[in-house]
Amino acid sequence: MASNHENDRLLDEILKQTEKKNQTEPKPQERAAGTQKPAQQPYEPKYAAKPYEPKYAAPERSVSEPSEMEKTTIRQTPEMQRPRTADSMDVPVAGEERPQVRPRPQKTKAQREAEAKRKRRRRRNKSAGRIYSVLIMLTLIIVISVFLSVTIISVGKDMIGVEGTKTLVPFTIPEGATTAEIAEDLHEAGIIEYPKAFVLFSRLSKADASYVAGEHEVSSVMAYEALIDELTGVEVKDRVTVDVMFPEGTTVYAAAKKLEEANVCDAQKFVYYFNQANYGYQFEQYLPTTVSKLKFCKMEGYLFPDTYTFYEEMDPYEVCLKIYKNFNVKMTDTYYARMQELDITLDEMITLASIVQAEAANKKDMKDVASVFWNRLNNPAEFANKLQSDPTKKYVEQTIKPNIDLADQTIYDAYDTYVCTGLPAGAIGNPGIDAIEAVLYPSDTNYYYFYANVETGVTYFATTLEEHYQNEAMVKEQQKQAAEARKQAEAAQ
Repeated sequence: MASNHENDRLLDEILKQTEKKNQTEPKPQERAAGTQKPAQQPYEPKYAAKPYEPKYAAPERSVSEPSEMEKTTIRQTPEMQRPRTADSMDVPVAGEERPQVRPRPQKTKAQREAEAKRKRRRRRNKSAGRIYSVLIMLTLIIVISVFLSVTIISVGKDMIGVEGTKTLVPFTIPEGATTAEIAEDLHEAGIIEYPKAFVLFSRLSKADASYVAGEHEVSSVMAYEALIDELTGVEVKDRVTVDVMFPEGTTVYAAAKKLEEANVCDAQKFVYYFNQANYGYQFEQYLPTTVSKLKFCKMEGYLFPDTYTFYEEMDPYEVCLKIYKNFNVKMTDTYYARMQELDITLDEMITLASIVQAEAANKKDMKDVASVFWNRLNNPAEFANKLQSDPTKKYVEQTIKPNIDLADQTIYDAYDTYVCTGLPAGAIGNPGIDAIEAVLYPSDTNYYYFYANVETGVTYFATTLEEHYQNEAMVKEQQKQAAEARKQAEAAQ
């Protein structure tokens, strides 16, 4: 793996290149006013050329007088111009010994074979040398390529925020701080790993002069672009805060609408980011690795009901982080241990708790209602393994159908517990801590039915179907009497 020192050296070279491009060339100095260009003087050679005078003069002679060379020159006569014959050629005289050429010695077969072996050995040595050189070159290229690849991957991970924690931490920019100083502070805070890479990214983004001094909130999973957006935005203390309360049983879509109405973030973007999950919190390790195609809202049930403080015009990603963090805190190790004892998953527990939340009016009834559903789940043959909960039908009509992109009856049926067997495909709301504990620690009863008077908030439980019908008739009679009493009160006014 490439060390941070080597990565910093590469980034230094890149920064130097960008600095050279940004430097402007100096303009030529202008001539001072009132000065004139000096007149050009005629060229005078230092050494004047002299006419050539030969050191030794040739003696004067007449044209008709022949020179000494002409006198001594041998003129060819017709006899001298005849063709050459054997007599005139260099033919050895009889009795004179002609020099003999020494014959080349003949090599033996063994000598020829030895010489051939030496030649083959030399060729092999040359080939081996070339192969060795090629291998060294290839090894060098591979090492350099691996080094550059590791460097690019390491810096790339840091730029897009692949590794780190989702927790938002305060970060303060001092007044007058440079980009390099901000990068070093981010590195010391554990937000980024390569300060020089951040400086280069900031320079290319033309954000060096846009950083706002003061307190900000950042996390180590933020990409460089998100960090720059945060650090060049409004200081935290100058932002407008908004308190948003999510009641028990609310849905993700209802919560998204509240956030948009409070000017916190866009509703659709919130739903998208909330269902992305994978924010690095502990409870996410207990989620299913594969999501059923019948599940309408992937993270329904994990928006813990509570009052949250947000900033106006907040990033939906940061909104989701805050909600996820709250849910993660509420899910203790004791709860996970209890789920293991009951042999249920986190998703199953949240789904059942969402139904209990919608059915029960108070904390005591929640434990009894949970016992009814547990008794039915543990005795599937007696009730055709159906929970028969009215709020599940309501979720289909009021949440799924208005927000689904394409109508799908199989999804509707997967949530309607009068149709599907066992638990529905997903949660039908977001349960509070009382509903969660009711599922984990239900009452020990033999109830299989319950009927609630929604006007009085009282729930009646039964073991047999006959008892259940009696409770139903009693509740209807109570509601009838209450309606007549209201009419009489209105008439008396």
